[in-house]
Amino acid sequence: MVALGIVCAVGASLLYNLSIALQALEVRETSTDHALRVSLLGRLLRNRRWLGATVLGFLGWPLEVVALLLAPLTVVQPCLASGLVLLLVLGVTKLGEKPGRREYMAVGAIVIGVAGIAWAAPERTTEHAGTAAIAIAMVLVGIPILLPYALRAWHRSSGTIAVVSAGFGYAWTAISSKLFTDEVSAAAGSIAVGLAWLASAAASEGLALLSEMSALQRRAATRVAPAMFAVQVTVPVILAPLIFEERWSTTPLDGAALIAFVLVALAGVVLLAGSRAVGAVLESAHSED
Repeated sequence: MVALGIVCAVGASLLYNLSIALQALEVRETSTDHALRVSLLGRLLRNRRWLGATVLGFLGWPLEVVALLLAPLTVVQPCLASGLVLLLVLGVTKLGEKPGRREYMAVGAIVIGVAGIAWAAPERTTEHAGTAAIAIAMVLVGIPILLPYALRAWHRSSGTIAVVSAGFGYAWTAISSKLFTDEVSAAAGSIAVGLAWLASAAASEGLALLSEMSALQRRAATRVAPAMFAVQVTVPVILAPLIFEERWSTTPLDGAALIAFVLVALAGVVLLAGSRAVGAVLESAHSED
């Protein structure tokens, strides 16, 4: 079951990352006057290529849901970043970028990290912490998502805020997607509560997308992607034992092996997301148009 969940998560990641690459090709043609405003998405929605890329990304979500039904969040979330390898392949094959030691180390770290996480994975559970604990955790995740919109000031540092907002937005989507799958799959689950979490996931996905597109208008993709992926991988993994009672203590070395493999995978993700070959895919759009 866990192995099939990993396959679904990797498939979702491939679709997500291909979508990111195609979106980045179009977003830079839109005026930065629309950054962090709904009007930015309105303009992008009239761009057929951007819309097609976004739909491609949305097609990855059903695969993510299936992955969460089969494997614990601790396993699924790092796998969702493995699709960055696709961007490396595109950079090498389509743009002639030459992978260096950084890229080889990053890919190796991702492969070793994901394989190790699969080996040391805790049991999937549909048990949750109390309502108060979940509410506190989600508030802490939600504050960074809304921060750039509360400030409403697009200055030099707001690029960083937008990146963090995007990362936490995608983290919220992962957590609420897990809560949705647990509600609809558990015998005592509530369909109404599950649908509420589904709506929450859709809303956070929209805000995360807006923050990400705004950040890509102001900053190089090689600066946006590493921080964004680091946040969206790390936050759900940290909260998994607290919200979903995924028992790391039952895994090898009382959870130490699992933590080590998560850190290895995360290091690979950050290294690869910031590499020149991956950045070239995200930033070379107009030379091919």
